[in-house]
Amino acid sequence: MQRNLLKTIVLKQQAEKDTLLSLPYIKRGKAERGGEWASSTLIKVVLGPRRAGKSVFSLMLLKDRNFAYFNFDDPALVGEKLDLYKFMDELRSVYGETKYVLFDEIQNLPGWELFVNRLHRQGYNVVLTGSNANLLSMELATHLTGRHLPIEILPFDFKEFLRAKNFQIDPKYDSLPQKRGELLKLMEEYLTNGGFPEVVLGNQQPLGYLDVLFDAVLFKDVVKRHKVRFSEQIDQLGSYLINNISGRYSTRRLANILKFKSDVTLERYLSYLIEAYVLFSLSSYSAKAGERLKSPKKIYTVDNGFVSAKAIRHSPDKGRLMENMVFTELVKRGAKPNRDLFYYKTRNDREVDFVVREGTEVAELIQVCYESINPDVERREMKALIEASNELKVKKLTVLTWDEKREIKKDGLTIAFEPLYEWLLSPASPNSPQL
Repeated sequence: MQRNLLKTIVLKQQAEKDTLLSLPYIKRGKAERGGEWASSTLIKVVLGPRRAGKSVFSLMLLKDRNFAYFNFDDPALVGEKLDLYKFMDELRSVYGETKYVLFDEIQNLPGWELFVNRLHRQGYNVVLTGSNANLLSMELATHLTGRHLPIEILPFDFKEFLRAKNFQIDPKYDSLPQKRGELLKLMEEYLTNGGFPEVVLGNQQPLGYLDVLFDAVLFKDVVKRHKVRFSEQIDQLGSYLINNISGRYSTRRLANILKFKSDVTLERYLSYLIEAYVLFSLSSYSAKAGERLKSPKKIYTVDNGFVSAKAIRHSPDKGRLMENMVFTELVKRGAKPNRDLFYYKTRNDREVDFVVREGTEVAELIQVCYESINPDVERREMKALIEASNELKVKKLTVLTWDEKREIKKDGLTIAFEPLYEWLLSPASPNSPQL
């Protein structure tokens, strides 16, 4: 790459950095640990889907320090080979001799692991962002073992959403009765449009923006990154699963429906969508790992807005949207799918939406029920919880409702019916990992 072009890119991105730092900022829940993280000598790796706010979060992490910034997702870099020694010289010429560096979308740099390791050994305080969940697991575990701190940034949770909408409730909820109607209206908006910052802040029309974003993620983070030849199959798979969110699937059945020639190909394509933070796959809970692997999985997406944007039917099922919203909130609170979080089928084939594990113990069973006032629905949800409670020896049983609060005592158990907004506004469990 020509030196003049490299300097032009660095200077342009410096201006972009200064602009971003000057804009109003919606404080993220994880910002409370920002000072601690920024001071750590570990390599900070900020991961999450595109446009979820990783870059802004990372900039705010370092805003009180003089730091160099570079975005490896810049279109001007396409087809260019970067000389990393000249690159670091240009950064120094623009930013001075700072030891703080922030690199956006690091996965676009071939051989990034060796480069980052070298900088770390040279005493640099490094912050990376990436739109690839694989960085969080295999690549980081292999190349940055014991030297990195992973931080996941997903679209706004409900508290951050309300903050962005300038909606406040006093800590003791004394003002809730007067504001309840407005709160439910905002929760309906969040249920439908999700929490991507550009959508929440009203900078973009929700459905069009999210439709384009979904397609961009598929192209950049799946088709292009993995050199997928049959891109229409990835698109079909993503659209089908988004339209069947909160539902169960098996790879063989999916392969038949979508006419994949191989289950192995479908599983690989699905792993790419999970890696790109589009989808999550949830296993059935069992103490036996073999049974977890054999059971059908459930599918969720990172943000409800994707469901509305890609919906084939006129309007998505609100019960499924509500379940997906609860799933993503549990993940945002630190629960790791298939480690701390599962679904469950009882011996009588009744389903419990979420099994929440803390350490080695199952701590809570959660059922999500949009229509809890319906007696038949209520009986069905309670039967599943009671059966699962007896099988798994769990006492904390919760039914999350749209707007209903009560307790039911049955068979020596207490089942708490809790409004979704109360649960979303409640603090996370003190035992939850908060990365």
